[in-house]
Amino acid sequence: MKPFGKKTLAMLLMSCMMLAAAGCGSKSADTKEETASAAEAPAKQEQPVKVVWWHSMSGDVGKAAQQLVDEFNAEHKDIVVQAEYQGKYDESLNKLKATLGSDSGPSLIQVYEIGSRFMIDSKAITPVQQFIDGEQYDTSSLEPNILNYYTFDNKLYSMPFNTSNPILYYNKDAFKAAGLDPEKAPATYEEVAEAAKKLTKSGQAGGSFAIYGWFMEQLFANQGAELLDNGNGRTQPATASLLASDAGVKTLDWWKKMIDDKTMLNLGRKTDDTSKAFAAGQIAMTLDSTASLRSIVKSAEGKFEVGTGFLPKADANVKGGVIVGGASNWILNNRPEAEQKAAWEFIKFLAEPKSQAEWHINTGYFPITQKAYDEQIVKDNMTKYPQFQTAVNQLHQTAPSLATQGAVMGVFPEARQLTETAIEEVLNNKKSSKQALEDAAKAITSKIEEYNKTVSK
Repeated sequence: MKPFGKKTLAMLLMSCMMLAAAGCGSKSADTKEETASAAEAPAKQEQPVKVVWWHSMSGDVGKAAQQLVDEFNAEHKDIVVQAEYQGKYDESLNKLKATLGSDSGPSLIQVYEIGSRFMIDSKAITPVQQFIDGEQYDTSSLEPNILNYYTFDNKLYSMPFNTSNPILYYNKDAFKAAGLDPEKAPATYEEVAEAAKKLTKSGQAGGSFAIYGWFMEQLFANQGAELLDNGNGRTQPATASLLASDAGVKTLDWWKKMIDDKTMLNLGRKTDDTSKAFAAGQIAMTLDSTASLRSIVKSAEGKFEVGTGFLPKADANVKGGVIVGGASNWILNNRPEAEQKAAWEFIKFLAEPKSQAEWHINTGYFPITQKAYDEQIVKDNMTKYPQFQTAVNQLHQTAPSLATQGAVMGVFPEARQLTETAIEEVLNNKKSSKQALEDAAKAITSKIEEYNKTVSK
């Protein structure tokens, strides 16, 4: 083969350079197009913040809670609340205790009111006051007597959610048949005892109160009496139980005498049993939560009309009132800041008038905001269940005090059980009121002392 001439070689080199330039140009254009495409592509969608809410609402109440969760999630695309039922209040709190010190717990948890002292002492929560102050959240429409319970040292630690108090339920038809005024509920211990005698006849006792420590706590507050020392554990952590005080002895003596007179029945510890007996006409009066009002009225439909009255007082002249029961929501401080803020958004949603109106009519719990009473569905519900006005009036007429603010201690669940045991011992003729309450108070005080040692460490 002949060697390339100079002219031919020059032409070949020029052709290669042109191809190379064309190749480079093509590559550069592709890169520009890719860059442009990347710039035009939408930013990657961030995942919504997940809030895990542990609660203790089952049955129809659980369905009402899930309805609120679904409504919140539909309105907030950047947050997803996942509601998880954890059993009854005791069970749920024990599950939480097992997660403390790890990051396996919830973002938010519903805790019954008597778990408040433990929750604060656990140092595992972020007080909602921090979020309230951070955005100047307006709490002026929230019920003061409800906020009062969950406020410690002028700081709101958790947001109330489901709230109730106890009222007297009575059979208006039975009252009329016994010659009693069906429009006037007995208001004092003495009036209840007198009514019970007149109501007692074959197949019907005057009434029955479940052996429930909550009732004893409420009857203390209704006498303006404190259940614990150190201002009910409000001015300083409680160190001793005052269960065996005059308020306790007077209450248990009254209860026991009605049992002895056979005008009251002892049906045990379950309010379900007393409400069933009431619906069946076996008893004409009972104590129960305001949250049970709808079910109690419904169970009596077609049989008799249900009347409601304030929780009886030991003495009409004694100032007192009721303590709110139920539960509140607590934010856990081991969760990321964004998650805690998302939990706060959910808490605010639950406190809105519309949410509380729905919650109230579907469950019977009090609205925690007074503005909920302006909602039409609440007005309609009040027309259908006028008995609920008693509960609202009782709440609003309760004067704030250390007694009505409610006792707080880290061993409240255990204390309540010891109180119930004491009541049983008296009603079953095993001990006098004074002896049973003194023994229970001693045991409760011992448990408080043990608890305080663990907290101070």
